[in-house]
Parts: sequence; C-alpha cells; structure tokens
Amino acid sequence: MKKQILIAGVLASSLVSTNLFAQSQNEQVEKLDEIVVTATKFNLKKENSGKVITKITQKQLKNNAGKTVIEILNTVAGIDVRGVNANASEPRSINIRGGRSRQVLVLIDGVPVTDQSAINQEFDLRLLTLSQIESIEILKGASSTLYGSGAATAVINIVLKTASNDSVSGSFETSSGTNNTVNTSGSIFSDKNQNLSLNGTLGSLNYLGSFSITGVDGMSSSKSNSTSNFENDRYYSKNGLLKLGYKMNEKLSINTFLNYDEFEYDFDAGAFSDSDVNTGNQEQFRIGIKPKYNYKNGEVYLLASVNVVERNLQQFNSFSNTLDAYQFEGRSLNIDFVHQYEFSSKFQLITGLNYQEHSNHSTTPFATIDKERANFNTIDPYVSFVYVSNRGLSLNFGGRYNIHNVYGNEFVYDGNTAYNFRINDDNSIKVLASYSTAFIAPSLYQLYDGFSGNINLNPESNKTIEAGFEYRFKDWFSMDAVYFKRTETDAIVYDNSTYKYQNGSSNADGLEINSKISPSNILTLMTSYTYVNKNKLEDFNDYIPKHKLVSTLEVEPFKNLFFSLTYRNVGDRTIFDRYGSFGTAGSDVVLPKYQVIDFMTNYKLLKDTVTFFAAVTNILDEDYDDILGFSTRGRNYKIGVRLQF
Repeated sequence: MKKQILIAGVLASSLVSTNLFAQSQNEQVEKLDEIVVTATKFNLKKENSGKVITKITQKQLKNNAGKTVIEILNTVAGIDVRGVNANASEPRSINIRGGRSRQVLVLIDGVPVTDQSAINQEFDLRLLTLSQIESIEILKGASSTLYGSGAATAVINIVLKTASNDSVSGSFETSSGTNNTVNTSGSIFSDKNQNLSLNGTLGSLNYLGSFSITGVDGMSSSKSNSTSNFENDRYYSKNGLLKLGYKMNEKLSINTFLNYDEFEYDFDAGAFSDSDVNTGNQEQFRIGIKPKYNYKNGEVYLLASVNVVERNLQQFNSFSNTLDAYQFEGRSLNIDFVHQYEFSSKFQLITGLNYQEHSNHSTTPFATIDKERANFNTIDPYVSFVYVSNRGLSLNFGGRYNIHNVYGNEFVYDGNTAYNFRINDDNSIKVLASYSTAFIAPSLYQLYDGFSGNINLNPESNKTIEAGFEYRFKDWFSMDAVYFKRTETDAIVYDNSTYKYQNGSSNADGLEINSKISPSNILTLMTSYTYVNKNKLEDFNDYIPKHKLVSTLEVEPFKNLFFSLTYRNVGDRTIFDRYGSFGTAGSDVVLPKYQVIDFMTNYKLLKDTVTFFAAVTNILDEDYDDILGFSTRGRNYKIGVRLQF
C-alpha cells in the first residue's frame, strides 16, 4: 500500500509541475515532420506516412546511458519484452501488439538480421551494444512489401553511428553497478561496461571503429523456492564494429561494415532449478557493402551482406547423467537492389529485387540438421508508390512477390494514407489508416528438425488494419491513438499431441495511446498505454499483458543537468502449464501485475566533453515475477562517465 501511495504521489507531483510550467514553450519537442527512413527505405517526413512510426533519437539514447537496447525498447507503446528484468544470461523475447518474436523483423542499417539456427529465427538483441547506435526506428504493423518474411507486427531498424566530419574524434564510456534481486544484496560492482569509439573523415575516406566489453555477475538466473541459495550465473560479452566509407564523387559512394559480437553465459536447469555446469556461448559475424549512386531524379543502391551465427551449449542431462553438447550454426546471405525515382516533388516510385539464401547446421543429442538439406533461398521483386500532395494528403501502396524454393510463392501487398490539416495556428491533426499483409516463412528448424520438424508447413500469413490520429497543440502538447487488428492464417504453432509444428490460427486487436506534454524546455511528461486482446495464446510462449502503462517524467532544470523518472505498470500475464509443473496440468498460471519505477540522471561538463550519469532501477524494490521460476532484478544502482574527444 505504501508503494502505491508513493507512486501516486510521484505522478501527482509531475502533473502539478506540468501546470506550473504551462506558460512556456519547449524547443525540443518532437515534430511531425521528423525524417524517418524505415517507412520507404528512403528519407520521408513522418507526417507523410500512414504507418505508426516511433523514432528513438541519439539524445534519448544518451539520456539513457547505462541501459540496454532491450530496456529502451520496452518503454515503447505496443512493445513488451519478455525477460527484460531477468538476469543478463537469460534470453529475451520481443512481443509487439500481442505477436511473437518471430513476427518482428530486426534490421541493422537496413540489413535484415536473423538467427537461422534458432527455432523462430529471431535475432538476439543482446548481441548489440547501445554505444554503437545512432537511432532506432520502429515501424508498426505488417511490412512485408518492403522487407519480406518476418515483418508481421513490426520492423525495428537499428541505425548505427556514422563518422564525424573531424579527422579524428571519439568517445570512451565506462560504468559499473549492482546486479541484485530483492532478496540478495551481495553484488556491489557486478555489472561492468566499457566502450571505446574512434571515428573521423580523411578526405574522401571516412571511418568508424567501436569496441565494447560487458560483464555481469551477482545473481542466479533461476529463482530458489526453498531456503537454499542458488549459485550466480555470469554473462560476458564483446562487441566490435568497423565501418569504412569512400566518396568517389558527388554522385557515387561506397560504404562497408564489419561486425563481430560474442557473449558467454551460465544458465540454469529450468524454473526453480539450479545448475552449476550449464554454459553457453554465441558468436555473430556480419560483413557487408553498400555502393550508392545518386542522379538528378533518383537514387539507386545495392546492399549485400553475409551474417553467420554460431551457438554452443553444454547442458547437463539428468536422465543419462551426462553433460551433453549442442552445436548450432546459421548462415544468411542477403542482397537487396533498390531504386528510387522521383517523377516530381509529389510522386516517387520505389522498386527493388531482393535475394536471400539461408542454411542451418545443428548437432544435438536428439537430432542432426544437415545444412545440405536444411537450406532455402528466395527471390522477391517488389514495388512501392509514394504520393505526397501540397494539401496534406499522402498515399503509399505497393506489393511484393516472394518466390521460395521450398514452399512455393507468396504475394503480399499494403497501402496506407495520411491526411494532415491545420485547424488554426495552434492546433493540427494528422489522421492515418493502413491495410497491410505479411508472411513468415517456416524456420529451417521447424521444417527439418528430426524430432519436431514438418516439411509440409505453410508460411504464416498476417493481415493488419490500423486507424488513428495524431494531434498537436502548439509546441507543447501532442497525443496520438491507434487501433489495430491483426488476423493470422496458418500460424506456425507447436502441437502438444503430435510433438510437431503445425499450422493453426490466431487473432489480436488492441489500442495504443501516447501523450506528450512539454510546457517548457525544463519539463516533459510522456505517457503511453497499450491494450492487447489476443484470442489464443501459445504454449510456453505466453506472458503477453493485456494492459501496460508507461509514464516518464523528464526534467532539465539547467542546460547541463538532466534526470528522469519512469513508471511502468504491467498487467496480469498467463502461462499455460502443459505438464503441471507449477500446479494443475493443462491449466493457466496467472502472474500478477507489477509496477516499477526507474530513475536516470546525467550531468555534463566542459561543453559536453565529460558526462557523468547514474541510475537507480526498481526504486521500490518490487518483488514480482517476470518469467515464472526465474529471478527478477530488484533495486539496483549504476554510475558511469562518458568522455568525448
């Protein structure tokens, strides 16, 4: 009860502060004419898209120094990350609008990244470090027309940093913090992070190099439900990035990248079950090239990349009393040829041809997946039309024909519209609507695994309808609301009776509401609410809350000082108890709702050359379940410093 009173007091204080500053204007409020790339693969004003797009800027990322990519994404409306508050060694799963992680496509600088060795092909965002990222764009809804398989509920485009115009510049960042549960307090400096970055421009050549190290210890992944203490499970990662660019002339340029990420970790035997021998490691290697040519009315580029993910596990088998070895390797080749032509300032045509090739080679004690058999390729021509009038109307529609060498062909299409009109000098509204389709190809594991694979699976089809508005009053208040409805056909699900993957169906609808009050350049209050209604949940993959509220109060009392309070209220979640591990077999286990408050602050010196930052997460030390049977982080502290040179 005391915690609820404190939370109410914090929110009430923020509203009072909002009224006190209501006569000033905020010069830093997000504008509707913000430029985004993900909507069309080329620069487009946000106001000219009928899709729901959220952009996390470099300033926002800097203000959240010390957090992970997943923690920041978890504050966005419509997104809920399963396991966001678990130990660092536990995998995360991104659920957007009631969908699954397999329905979210992750891009890095426009390049699709997947793990073809994984059951659902999802990319592990723990492989990314925040210090390498310039901005993040989230495009909601089905987007397979431009991006192909997997873009059913959203596309997350992570834009990496680029070189500065100086010959040499860089940064160094280090931080350290605790990693405790509510019931433990022994870890003092168990969460350590360091990052070094160098970049610059030398004539026609630009370069950027970045290297990061993270080490986390101090708590067990699994939760103990007895008086015994479980051992700590460590996590250690290394991230390296090299980008080179060469500008041959005003029209032609070439950019290349090389990315290597690795992490090692300990993991437990399962819910409420400890292990002191289970270990794993994962490596990712990405390399790519992007030549680009600009001419009078258009632009053309080729984006080619290779992505290799290798995973290894050592896991104790209680039945055979042996330590079993698991090896997984997924490879992907992606080539995207894209052309944009502007017929006029109002109308542009985007065409492309995408080729992808994937393979999976896995060896486990139960089955082997041979890459000579477990592979497929696709070739997809696609087209998109963009029309922007001078009267506030914009239209975007297109289609894609997916040619898959295993299951055949699939056609997807989409269309969206937006209309901007100004009521008067102080009030403006944008209304938007879209209808889009998407598909998800079965993973190589789901097709070819010797135990649960099914070569007869159909691709999953998704249809999404969106409608909503964005309202803005002057420069200090904005609000948007969007209704969505998604229908899944041939959804790929695991069948309990046959122990194989089958096609099923599932639907979801819901509402997203965002508001932002910026009455002065001192104060900003942002609140988002998400409602998700899903008619069918999946075994072992539930945890989707029906209600989620996130509210952040940002205060910048002086030019060099910033701090924020973030309140998250996550509703009840359920997990289907197939075998009766937690109660009655075949029934749902309900995880109660929880609420968490986080605090962040930073202080800049010497014209932003030195930045000190600190954070307190879960201030109220709330004890709750994020994943049933696994530990959740309690109140923790972090301090750090960033140097710019």
